[in-house]
Formats: sequence, C-alpha cells, structure tokens
Amino acid sequence: MKKILVRGPALSRSGYGEQTRFALRALREHQDRFDIYLWPVGWGATGWMSRDTEEKRWIDSIIDKTVAYNKSSGGRYDISLQVTIPNEWERLAPVNIGYTAGIESTRIAPVWIEKSMIMDKIITTSNHAKEGFDNTSYEAVNEQTGETVKNYRNTTPIEAVNFSARNVDPKNIDLNLKYDFNFLSMAQWGPRKNMENSVKWFFEEFANDEVGLILKIFVRNNSIMDRHETSGRLYYFINEMKQKYKDSKCKIYMLHGDMTEEEMFGLYSHPKVKGFINIAHGEGFGLPIFEAACSSLPVVCPAWGGQKDYMYMPIKDKKNKNKVRNTPMFASVEYTIQPVQQEAVWDLGERGPVLIADSMWCFPHEGNYKSKIRDMYKNHGQYLSKAKKLKKYVVDFFNSEKQYAKFADAICPKEEFEVESWLDSINVEEHD
Repeated sequence: MKKILVRGPALSRSGYGEQTRFALRALREHQDRFDIYLWPVGWGATGWMSRDTEEKRWIDSIIDKTVAYNKSSGGRYDISLQVTIPNEWERLAPVNIGYTAGIESTRIAPVWIEKSMIMDKIITTSNHAKEGFDNTSYEAVNEQTGETVKNYRNTTPIEAVNFSARNVDPKNIDLNLKYDFNFLSMAQWGPRKNMENSVKWFFEEFANDEVGLILKIFVRNNSIMDRHETSGRLYYFINEMKQKYKDSKCKIYMLHGDMTEEEMFGLYSHPKVKGFINIAHGEGFGLPIFEAACSSLPVVCPAWGGQKDYMYMPIKDKKNKNKVRNTPMFASVEYTIQPVQQEAVWDLGERGPVLIADSMWCFPHEGNYKSKIRDMYKNHGQYLSKAKKLKKYVVDFFNSEKQYAKFADAICPKEEFEVESWLDSINVEEHD
C-alpha cells in the first residue's frame, strides 16, 4: 500500500475543487492500494464547502489523519498528487504527480515546461489539456552550459483521464419561469467564459420571442457581496440592450449562490429548461457541459476544448455497418482560432505566467451561434433525440467504476501492487 499525499483545494467551490474531489473519490475506491492523506489549500477567492455530507465528513477525517501523521512522523509519503496549475508544482515525495486542467489555449507557458520536468508524471482532465503540453516547444538557453535548446518541450509522461458520470437524483426546484422554453448557461463571469457575447447575442436573436435565458453565474464566489456585484453588472448590461429593444419579450434570469448536486441536476432536468449554452473561448474539461450531457439536455457549444472528449459518440454507418463515425451529438458553433485578448493574459508574478499573450483560443462566430440557438428553439425534438442517445453513451462509457480505475492506474498501475504483494508473500530463509 502506498502512502499518497493529495495537495489540492478539496473543499473549494471551484473547478479545481471538483477535480480534487474526483481524485479523492477515485483513490477511496482503491484503498487496497492507497493510504490517503490530504493537504487542503484554497483556490483564489472562491467559496468553501459548508454542507454536512458523508463525503465532507470523510474529507475532514482525512485532514485530521494527515495532521496527526505529520506530527508523529514528520510526514513521509511515497507519492504526492498535486492538484493545481503547474506553477505550484514541487517535489514533495519520491514520486510526484501533477494533476491539472491545463490551459484552454494553444500553448503552455515556458515555466510550465520547467515545472513539468520536476514531476514524474502529469495527468490532465482532457485530451485538449494534454495537447497544450504535447504541442508546445520553445527555443531556450541552458543556463549551465550556455547552449541553445531549439526544441525545449515537456518530456514527462502525460495522460488524460476524464471525470466520471455520477449517479445523482435530481431535486425538483421551482424557478418561477414565465415561458416554457428556456436556455441555461453557467459560468464564472470573466474573459475566458465569453459571457457578455453569450447574453448579448441571445438577446438580439430572441428579442421578439417568448424565450428565456437562465444564468447561473458569479464573479468571484457565491457570497452575498458577490451577488450584489454580479446582479449589478448584469442589470446594467441588460439595461443597455433594452434601450435598443424597448418592446423585447425575451427574459433573462440570474441564479446565484451554492446549490447542492441534487439541485444542480434538478436544474439541468427542469421541464422548462430546453438547452444548455456554452460559447467560452476554451474549457479544460467543461464540467457543466458534461453534467448537461449526463442529463439529456441538448448543448450548444463549439467543438473546441475539453468537451470534444464526450460530446461525440461512435455511430455505425447506415450503409456500411462495419464503419463507425465519431458523430457530434450537439449543436456545434463555428469558430476561428485567434490570439487571446490582452485582458485575459494571466501572470502570477514571481510564480510566472499562466495564460500567455502569444497563445490562441476559440472565438465563436456570432451569426452561427445565433442560427444554432434559433434552430434548437425551432427543432427542439431533433436535438433532444440526440441528447438522449448521448446520455446513454456518456453514462456507460464514463461510469465511475471505469474512470476511478483509470485514474488509480494512472497514479500507480495495479500490476506494481500485485508484484509488491507477491514479493511480500515470499518467505526468505537465511543460509550459512
């Protein structure tokens, strides 16, 4: 059994928080191999989990266990699993694994390559995130020899492991919606998520229609202060559009604050919620898109980002049964790849850059986005049929047992434990 230290924002209401909890669930399912310890950290200004659940109590117990172990033995571990951006990776154990959502653009920063070199393995949440490491190289100078390295790139083994489809019973929620047809969008309001265009283009397309858009959004976290900031920003943004469309019929709703998993899946499966919109510039995985797919909710998004791993499914060709096509089961929005906006560039100062200025990401086309949401409104049955087929595929292909086993094997293959167990069973006799 390996002592594994997980360092990550396990109690954070963030994408990396969800990622840390997925890792912990996978390791917990394979406790015959792993003795789990946890070093919880924060993630930006995001809020923390507060509800009393079985999983929260288990996480708390692992934290207490870690504190006690560190005091009694100094905290020696066989493996460290560091769930964060590569800027923060360091050597904490004999074997060190970086688990990251990567970056949503085309290139990783040079410091990420440097940090990757000190790790023994990298795990990403999607193939899109993995491609950022695989496809980036720089010309660099070796500080010790002065030689120029023309192809400075990551050489650490890297593997993509997607999240799992979870079995959650949706809770009925009363949204008090005026219209029967509503889209849903969910994101932190920032440059990457492209929220302004999502709302603006929706408003322009459906100004004269009885259609709603539900926004589950926040700016920094789910606090009361953040609610005031988010609602104020949205109010002024929509008010500008209403000056142009004075007799508009479409409705914009804002949801803010913590919701349980049961409430979230109740939102995806609400009878008046007909489609999910995401035209972000990029997603490391796109957990809300994934959860929408797991709920048979039709999705409108570009074919760029982590969602490519699960928004397609293999379908046999009608004419040639031996031929299988990887078919998009969503309304795919056309896009172009362009440099990231200056306001999106992200630098951590002494810890180095995260999102660099000379990288590029996806810019969805306004006209095509409008035509896709209009077509979903007019021909909803067609998209719902695809969404139901996709759900069956996703729930089976990405089921928890498979994904937890895949993640555990990515940390340390089962074969290594079987060899250790076999060696431990041998009785060694001493001979003169």
